[in-house]
Amino acid sequence: MKNYKFWFATGSQDLYGDECLEHVAEHSKKIVEYLNQSGLLPYEVVWKPTLITNELIRKTFNEANSDEECAGVITWMHTFSPAKSWILGLQEYRKPLLHLHTQFNVEIPYDTIDMDFMNENQSAHGDREFGHIVTRMGIERKVIVGHWMDEKVIRRIASWMRTAVGIMESSHIRVVRVADNMRNVAVTEGDKVEAQIKFGWEIDAYPVNEIAEYVQDVSQADIDTLVEEYYSKYDILLEGRDEKEFRDHVAVQAGIEIGFERFLKEKNYQAIVTHFGDLGALKQLPGLAIQRLMEKGYGFGGEGDWKTAAMVRLMKVMTEGMKDAKGTSFMEDYTYNLVPGKEGILEAHMLEVCPSIADGPVGIKVQPLSMGDREDPARLVFTSKTGPAIAASLVDLGTRFRLIINNVDCRKPEKPMPKLPVATAFWTPQPDLATGAESWILAGGAHHTAFTYDLTAEQLGDWAAAMGIEVVYIDKDTTIRGLKNELRWNAVAFR
Repeated sequence: MKNYKFWFATGSQDLYGDECLEHVAEHSKKIVEYLNQSGLLPYEVVWKPTLITNELIRKTFNEANSDEECAGVITWMHTFSPAKSWILGLQEYRKPLLHLHTQFNVEIPYDTIDMDFMNENQSAHGDREFGHIVTRMGIERKVIVGHWMDEKVIRRIASWMRTAVGIMESSHIRVVRVADNMRNVAVTEGDKVEAQIKFGWEIDAYPVNEIAEYVQDVSQADIDTLVEEYYSKYDILLEGRDEKEFRDHVAVQAGIEIGFERFLKEKNYQAIVTHFGDLGALKQLPGLAIQRLMEKGYGFGGEGDWKTAAMVRLMKVMTEGMKDAKGTSFMEDYTYNLVPGKEGILEAHMLEVCPSIADGPVGIKVQPLSMGDREDPARLVFTSKTGPAIAASLVDLGTRFRLIINNVDCRKPEKPMPKLPVATAFWTPQPDLATGAESWILAGGAHHTAFTYDLTAEQLGDWAAAMGIEVVYIDKDTTIRGLKNELRWNAVAFR
């Protein structure tokens, strides 16, 4: 991750004289200083001189384009800034844009207000002029309205910053496909060329044995060291298995983790997919190894699902450094609880759920796996945290991509599941299981999801809007009739 920053660009003009422009600069500097000192922003805001000519506007936006640390520009029109001055700069600008619609004063100074004050403090006027030209040019941007000292406004800026970094980092996501997709499965496939055009993702395939060679080259000493780390960090759940045999199985996953990570670093990949039907020289389906890699920030998708792997990586990037983060993971819908009043979906996967979402102790189990034709793989087992979260599915509809975002409410299962040797989550989709599941199916959602407690539907939706793709929200306000109409309208709008 780069040391990203965001530029603060204030618009004005020279119609009102030098004294007014001095006040404009002074006010914008105070806003930037306050934002940076708030302790609420994940990234620094950098003040830029007031923009009053099309030459300076164009120069500033192009400098923002070329500055690798600049992740976006925040604009504010302190006074009236004629919008035609912004056209060339906006045409050439290529990064996220936030229009902060604010003003320096929080209250109208009723007793002293005069025309000098009106001329100097006319953000309600100037921001509408700027907003008009951005809309006319069809440029995607975020608009946030409110006073710059309002904590809600600052938190919205902070939220947008994470989306902006996701937009910037999307073009740096590279996914390695170990073998290919699970045969005859539709939803994990997609147009990889179009994905690179839309999102900047590079999706490359490698023969499984080329990566297995990295695993085979891992020294026994390195494996032993990592196994000791496992044994010190996790509960060891032998459940009657021979201790030496158990440790040997765990050591296989340690070798896979080290070998895979060396391959990913050497080849500069940030996400990986595997397929249990094509394991080559690997002794086990990667389980514990993949869980650990996800915890380190890599994306993952099962059965060759490169779209979900990239989305998990994207979410990991967007939540980087977030205080009190609850976690992000690859997930899969498995089975329902349909008892009235207790409806929900049991979420898991064969092995690969990220321990960043774990609540309570994390253990290691070694259990048979009915698929993959390999020895019993070691995996981390736990239950997930409770609370609100989102589950997202990126699907390829042939003519376009659609991102489906479902707000879900996570809770603990009603009873323990002692015979289920995998990590699990349990949630009820909003607005309820029946409506949520029907909506998901109507929208074409996959059985795999990129899941997080730490992002909002708004943040992911803003990312999708910046990518120029369709978004479908499923939340507390969703109705089947409304969703069906929305899907019909989207079919026209995004064809």
